[in-house]
Amino acid sequence: MRPTSLRNYAWLSICAALTTILLKGVAWRMTGSVGLLSDALESVVNLAGAMMALAMITVAEQPADDHHAYGHGKAEYFSGGFEGLLILLAAIGIGVTAVERLLHPQPLEQLGIGLAVSVAASLVNLYTARVLLAAGLKYRSLTLEADAHHLMTDVWTSSGVITGVAAVALTGWLWLDPLLALLVAANIVWTGWKLLYRSTQGLMDVALPAAEHDRVLAVLNRYREQGIDYHALRTRESGARRFVEVHVLVPGEWTIQRGHELAERIESDIRDALPQATVLTHLEPLDDPVSHADIALDR
Repeated sequence: MRPTSLRNYAWLSICAALTTILLKGVAWRMTGSVGLLSDALESVVNLAGAMMALAMITVAEQPADDHHAYGHGKAEYFSGGFEGLLILLAAIGIGVTAVERLLHPQPLEQLGIGLAVSVAASLVNLYTARVLLAAGLKYRSLTLEADAHHLMTDVWTSSGVITGVAAVALTGWLWLDPLLALLVAANIVWTGWKLLYRSTQGLMDVALPAAEHDRVLAVLNRYREQGIDYHALRTRESGARRFVEVHVLVPGEWTIQRGHELAERIESDIRDALPQATVLTHLEPLDDPVSHADIALDR
């Protein structure tokens, strides 16, 4: 089960973003490294994403109402999409700056102190990402997972930038710094695309992942072995919630009470296999040809 609210995790992400912006900004000002500048810009994106995450988690946690009978869980997909778009815009800015620095190289200064500050910022992001990812997986929050994966990308990006700046210090090749910044931009584009794709899939009611879908099939197939058939199985997810719909076919001579008890058992078993799932079953007589006419979404 979820805690009372996941907003505290979003506030942690906001505080981490503010801290890393300050640290990376100082590192950039001290060294003049465009790679470290790109790192700082990505932290600005992290802040915007964390603020959007806070807003969407607040919306998603609202209970279902007359106008939103399935709840507000899909609000989390807007956060992932928004963050993905910001990442793409940041990548463009980084790329433009890196190309300009390739054409007009500038020496780097105070590399030792600048790199130390950048490492400290990366450790802040690493800690925050691990906390958010654990919470996202535990409580099935796509918003927290997306934010965590973005922060982890930031950690790996920072590692690459730090390596590039250190290489400049050792070799004196100034072009290594903007080259690493371009690689950072490419990596950010990939991360942004994945977030946009995942958010779009959620808004389009994509089916549950194969592993979760198989859990539902395992439950239904146990009943099929007992002579109970099924069809028209449909699954989807909305933020943290899963939705499962299925038509259950039973012998036509059964009483309503017996069919109802079976449906309750099936729904309970599916919920045990898939926590936080809303399960809807529809009973039909096994030997009525009309029962097989509504397998498609539109009968």
